[in-house]
Amino acid sequence: MAIELRQQLKLAQQLVMTPQLQMAIKLLQLSRLELQETIQQELIENPALEEVHDSGSDETGEEPVAAKTDTAEPTKEVTVEETIREDFDWQNYLDEYSSTGQTKFEIESRDAPQYETFIAQKESLSDHLLWQLMMTLPSQDEENVGSLIIGNLNQDGYLDLSLDEISQVSGCDQELVENVLSLMQTFDPVGVCARDLSECLLIQARHLDLDNPIVAEIIRNHLHHLENKNYKAIGKALKISIQDVVAVVNVIRNLDPRPGLKYISEEPQYITPDIYVYKLEDEYVIFLNDDGMPKLRVSSFYKSAVSNGKEIKGATKDYLQDKLRSAAWLIRSIHQRQKTIYRVMESIVKFQREFFDKGIAYLKPMVLRDVALDIGMHESTISRVTTNKYAHTPQGIFELKYFFNSSINRVHGEAIASASVQEKIKHLIESENPKKPHSDSKIADLLNEANINIARRTVAKYREMMRVLPSNKRKQY
Repeated sequence: MAIELRQQLKLAQQLVMTPQLQMAIKLLQLSRLELQETIQQELIENPALEEVHDSGSDETGEEPVAAKTDTAEPTKEVTVEETIREDFDWQNYLDEYSSTGQTKFEIESRDAPQYETFIAQKESLSDHLLWQLMMTLPSQDEENVGSLIIGNLNQDGYLDLSLDEISQVSGCDQELVENVLSLMQTFDPVGVCARDLSECLLIQARHLDLDNPIVAEIIRNHLHHLENKNYKAIGKALKISIQDVVAVVNVIRNLDPRPGLKYISEEPQYITPDIYVYKLEDEYVIFLNDDGMPKLRVSSFYKSAVSNGKEIKGATKDYLQDKLRSAAWLIRSIHQRQKTIYRVMESIVKFQREFFDKGIAYLKPMVLRDVALDIGMHESTISRVTTNKYAHTPQGIFELKYFFNSSINRVHGEAIASASVQEKIKHLIESENPKKPHSDSKIADLLNEANINIARRTVAKYREMMRVLPSNKRKQY
């Protein structure tokens, strides 16, 4: 069999990801905070990219020059019009400035106070417990054991280390460790340094002088029945009535199962919306939130240097041209990102007009393809735009993904959005009799009576998504 070399012409089509397209896709899926970080990083790395400050500078970056006037006012002669009083005490004046001692001039400081002097810092659980430990004047071994205990508390205030491990690490005997732990379990907040939930609740019960043996027995041995609200099993085991069990449970319910939670130093992260939707008369107006976003431009200095600089070497010129292209692509990609977000939000407002007018109950079922066909883009682009983007609407702040949800069939009429069904389930649970809460089957029957065809397992799934307990745990005696 002979081996030969042939040339063959073949026509093929493939997708080529240009650097500009890669940057546009990357910026499109970033959240607002991630976009700000990306821009700041690019400002540091790219000398051809500049931030425009609102300082009256023009496009070339030159500061405006004040206009000169032809006429100038003549300088007036300075005259002293103040006269010296006749009763002036010259003797004291001469004594003050003829003294041999050093004269100090106190200059009043009008600077603003230091930032640290008026910003309150939240005390941590470790600092709070360490301060209480040092107030007991501990010995060196007790201080070491106490510091080791404090360092192994979780955010709820529970001890994650056993006494044997503390004894081995500190080099102290277990009796000393138990004494220090018993002392620290009396510290504030009450219930801290406990090793489990039962011990935490018992510490708080002793602090409140709850010497009732039923309280201690339920906490020690019947917390699993208490979690499931199986009051009959508790009453049968302790040989008491349901009313007595309910009375004790109401006492236990007021105890704090997570005493260290109030000292968490984590601050809440507030959502800054990317889009604002306002209603002006009968129309909705969309505004993009540009607050905090740097205004960018390509450096005119480097642009003119590349175009006019004949003495720039080849490698340097290639580097500057690459940075200029990167800066221009970044600015165009940001503009394209803002334009795409605006078009997607405009399409959402058109499809979900009733939601913006009346609320969540009127949310329509919608998928990504509906918006993609409306604005002439691919579904993957719509998915990137709606990820981690938030809109401020007359009904509240929502992620753009919220407006896309599945549909639930009605018995008669068009389908309804799954988010609207969840809202109806929430209202049914809030309005139920707490002594006889609705089961999932009962909620499904009520929704079927309201022209919503839904199964019991779907109700259970939506209830779990909303973090609502089942009927046996919602029941109140």
